[in-house]
This record gives sequence, C-alpha cells and structure tokens, in this order.
Amino acid sequence: MDLVLCYPHLYLSRLPLPAQARLAEPLARGRPTRGSSTWMEQATGPARTLPLMVSSLVLVLPAYNEESRLGPALDELFAYLSAAPAGVLPETVSVLVVDDGSTDGTAALVRARPEFAESGRPTASGGRPALGLLSVPHGGKGSAVRAGMLAADGDLLIFTDADMATPPDQIPKLVAALQSADVALGSRIQPDGSDMRATQPRFRRMVGRLFRLAAQVWVTGPVRDTQCGFKGFTRSAARDLFGRLRITSIVFDVDLIYLARKRDYKIAIVPIVWADRRGSRMHARPKLALQVAWDLVRIRFVHRGVRKAASESAAEGQVTGAAAEMSTEGGVDPGSPEP
Repeated sequence: MDLVLCYPHLYLSRLPLPAQARLAEPLARGRPTRGSSTWMEQATGPARTLPLMVSSLVLVLPAYNEESRLGPALDELFAYLSAAPAGVLPETVSVLVVDDGSTDGTAALVRARPEFAESGRPTASGGRPALGLLSVPHGGKGSAVRAGMLAADGDLLIFTDADMATPPDQIPKLVAALQSADVALGSRIQPDGSDMRATQPRFRRMVGRLFRLAAQVWVTGPVRDTQCGFKGFTRSAARDLFGRLRITSIVFDVDLIYLARKRDYKIAIVPIVWADRRGSRMHARPKLALQVAWDLVRIRFVHRGVRKAASESAAEGQVTGAAAEMSTEGGVDPGSPEP
C-alpha cells in the first residue's frame, strides 16, 4: 500500500536523510523530482489537465431527510459544475443522490430539479451536468454510500456529504489526486498541522479524538482523518472496495480505509477546505458508543481472508496457466472450440 501525502513538505520529513537531501532542492523550487513513484503534486496547487482516458465523473450524495438542506446544497454544487474551469474536471459530470429511505420530501425535491434526468439515472449530455436519484431502504449512511458507489458508472467516483460541508471547488483536488492514486481521502488536517474540525463542539471533538486513536492503532494506521465525508476512487477500486464493504454504520469509512490498505491500493491524503454544518443527527449515546466499538473491533476479523489485489491477480493467473498447460498436455488446444 502506497500512502501519498499531498503536502510534500510533511511527506519529506518522513523520509531517510539521503532521500531528504535528494528531494529538498526540487521542493524548494516548487517542482517534483522525476522518477519518483510516490510523488504527488501539492493539492493546493493548480489542477493538471486530465488524461484522455478519464472522461466521466459521478458525484454520489447520500441523503436522509435532507429536504431542508439539500436544495441550497444542489444549487451551490450545480452552479460550480456549470462554471468550472476547463480541464479541471472530466468532460462528463453527473450527480447521483441516494435517498436513504427518507420520510420527508427529499426524493420529490430531487425530481423537481431542472437537472433531473427523467430516467432517474444521471446521463450528462451537451456538457451539462445531470442529476439522478437512487432510492434505497433506510440502512444508514454507509449503506446508502455503498449502494450509490456500486450503481454509479463513471471513470472516477466521489462521495460527499449532502450539506456541502466540503465546498464543490474542492472536487478538482480529488480528481487531480486520482490521476496517480486509486483512492483519494479528503483530510481536514492542513499542511501546517491545523485542524478544521476545531470548529466542532468540544464534546464531539473529544469523542472524535478517542475514536481516531483507537482506529489508528487497530486498523487505519497513518490515516489521521478517517471520517471526512469526501472521498474519491477510480472505478475499479470503488467496485472492489464497496463490493467487499461489510460495516455500514458510521464506522464504514474506517472499514473502507482498512480494505484499501489490505488490498494494497495507492492512497492519496488530500487536505481540503471544510466547514462544520450544524444539523447532524449523530448524537453520542452509550448505545451508539458500544456499536462503534464493536464495529471497530470486528473489522479486522470480517476481512481476515482479504489479500492484496496484486497477489490475487497473480494467483488467478497461475490457475489459468495451469489449466491451459493441462489442456495442452491432454492434446486439446485451449484456444480452439470444443468438438
């Protein structure tokens, strides 16, 4: 698993001294060194033009009873998408709202939007972003995100909170990171060490610190901000990781990160702008604390059989090769039709 920190001066401090000396001069000039597989452009810099093979992006927004907040959030999102500078986003961008069994007018609000696709599936045309709706039974945020990410069809997939706590102009940062990484994790921890979560209520920050410490020790390792609701994936990584996701409670982000590390995907940590939006339905209670602790403990056990993606591919190749060899020895050409 390659973990790339998208603020290179902090990344540099983790390297051995000879490597620090080799990279220090290019960093001072603001340029990456050639031939470094772990280098990634600083996320706060200008986004690069996307490669031709990246032509589509789907943004997944999980929503449960968000009628009061979703309208302004979608206004903000589509205003940005319509005016985004050329080259920072794929040619085709669509938005998929996953209605997590809402009992208010969330679904009706989405259907009434001018960007809504009548088919219910977002299919952008003529360069205009489109909006789709996926309705699922209520299962919590993790379950809604999983359903949306598995249903979405784009070269790149990003899920973000429906209240736009992370403003839309941060999307190009994840898109740029995914040019060289399989998974891009938004982080509210900035290059100077400051933490945007400082605006949260004190009790929530205290509970969050305890959770992060336990998660880092047990499953997530060096990933310090596991709960940021702004994460991006290549299509193949999303299919693999969300297909394996087993924890769908509020701990689902930790499960995703553990799986990405276990599967040895290249992960980018991307500092982003974030603002605390009040109105969260999550309240720390003894029952919730016990559920979180139980889910955190069992992550490593429910995925104990998961192997690195490369190892799995190699094993499949060996099996295929052995089968072909046996067929050849038996006088049958494996590439020819059966008699």
